[in-house]
Amino acid sequence: MQIRNRKFNVHVIVNYSAMALLITYIFIHSLLGIIDQLTRATTHLKKQPQIGCNGRVEFCNRKYSNITQIATHDAPFIGILPMENQNVDIPTQLDAGIRFLQAQTHRNAFGKLSLCHTNCFMKDAGLLSDYLKVIKEWLDQNPQEVVTILLTNGDRLNVTDFHQAFNTSGIIPYTYTARGDPNAWTLDSWPTLGHLIAANTRLLAFLDTGANQSQIPYLHNEFAYFWETPFEGLDHPSSFSSCKIDRPVGLEKFPKTVKQRMYILNHFLDTRIGGIQVPNRRDAKMSNTWGGGSGIGTHVGRCVALYGRAPAAVLVNYFDKGEVFEAQDRMNGF
Repeated sequence: MQIRNRKFNVHVIVNYSAMALLITYIFIHSLLGIIDQLTRATTHLKKQPQIGCNGRVEFCNRKYSNITQIATHDAPFIGILPMENQNVDIPTQLDAGIRFLQAQTHRNAFGKLSLCHTNCFMKDAGLLSDYLKVIKEWLDQNPQEVVTILLTNGDRLNVTDFHQAFNTSGIIPYTYTARGDPNAWTLDSWPTLGHLIAANTRLLAFLDTGANQSQIPYLHNEFAYFWETPFEGLDHPSSFSSCKIDRPVGLEKFPKTVKQRMYILNHFLDTRIGGIQVPNRRDAKMSNTWGGGSGIGTHVGRCVALYGRAPAAVLVNYFDKGEVFEAQDRMNGF
């Protein structure tokens, strides 16, 4: 009996020790986030000048498919907790120069379509309709700007659920629709930013799963127009080496199609807390620089060598750490 009790006590001690280490890690991670946020409170992001098209006169005559944009990965998940990917809110991201926003969606406990990180119990950043309304209000105030939103459909909901959120927000009049068969679209099919601004169709919306353009034309099927590089397993800066086509699966077998689609480069680090993969805040400044082994420029350079062109978007966490807009300028030839 004493031996069994000792074994039981050992297991209890080990379990409590593991739990204590996990809690300590989360506390330290959150504390670092608080320190980072306090530092940012005294360092204001510069507001991008409203000149030309998306801040550049040169962009007015460039096709949408010939511009590389820094994109905020999980843009609405803002704060200091381990599952949050950005430090500042959506209007501040847009004011700073971000023009490509990516977000996850799920149905919440009340049946509403919400912005949820993995699931709505882990992180619920509010209704999709409210998020779209914030973007709509920003577009109202910034008539020379074109914004792209990419939504993931984690629960594989019907596209009409998304249409309802768009309709509620009032943003639909701003949406652009790529007319015709998506399979017939090429890089040259896209309009210039100047055309989008002149037509006041300044919002391009994409859905990763469940789009039906014959039913809801403005909500485009992401993988009919883009492909993406891998996004799993980036636990260390040295992981930024892959340029392979990860999604849609099997597209690499059709090289002619690959050449006519834009691509999205996933360039963000994750780490693990108790076996759960979360954003790596600590090394974001390193991965968001231009040069170095883990820099945006190094990663993009590898992909340009393979495909002969830069990505349309580079997804990053904590965009305000590092030199993402310098990287964006360089990728666009400035």
